[in-house]
Amino acid sequence: MSTDLLTTRETRGGDSGTSAGAGERLRVAVIIGSTREGRVGAAVARWFATHAQQYDAFELDMVDLLEVPLPVRLTEEVTPELDAWSARIDRADAFVIVTPEYNHGYPAALKHAIDLLYREWHAKPVGFVSYGGVGRGLRAVEQLRQVFAELHAVTLRDSVSVNVSDGEVDDLGWVREHTGASTAAKRLLERLEWWADALHSARTASAYTA
Repeated sequence: MSTDLLTTRETRGGDSGTSAGAGERLRVAVIIGSTREGRVGAAVARWFATHAQQYDAFELDMVDLLEVPLPVRLTEEVTPELDAWSARIDRADAFVIVTPEYNHGYPAALKHAIDLLYREWHAKPVGFVSYGGVGRGLRAVEQLRQVFAELHAVTLRDSVSVNVSDGEVDDLGWVREHTGASTAAKRLLERLEWWADALHSARTASAYTA
């Protein structure tokens, strides 16, 4: 039961090697992975965004998969929807995946969104904010680490995890302060800034090929 009421192919976009230019902020796409009715994922993502907005180095792109039109089938046909998704992910320098745990796994909508693209994910850091029951969504995160390793992305060791069934979020889905999640978010964001800057510099110096 859920506690919560995003095949490889070549990129369709431009060169993902140099997303941010000199003097520009690092673009961080915060991807809300759940599309279920009654989800708390959007509220958890907004809570995380309030912490991320304290970092001048970041420019946030809140990506709600519920609102992103994606093709149902993965075909060779070039569609405006897939081109737009490719360009949006290509522009990002880093990602934070906000995911629940459904039946010991992550949402199908999230997997579909990830698998529609390939090179756009390469050589970029990925952080995780997970939520669930007693497992706090960590099993979903461990599976996602394997997925992003295959996509040549760098997943961060430090993450944020929340138990939504044990009073760690309020009635609006906001994470309570006593949980220590704010401290975990700060640590994650510090690591994300370091990796996003380092990998952006590396992609600028030399194109990543796989």
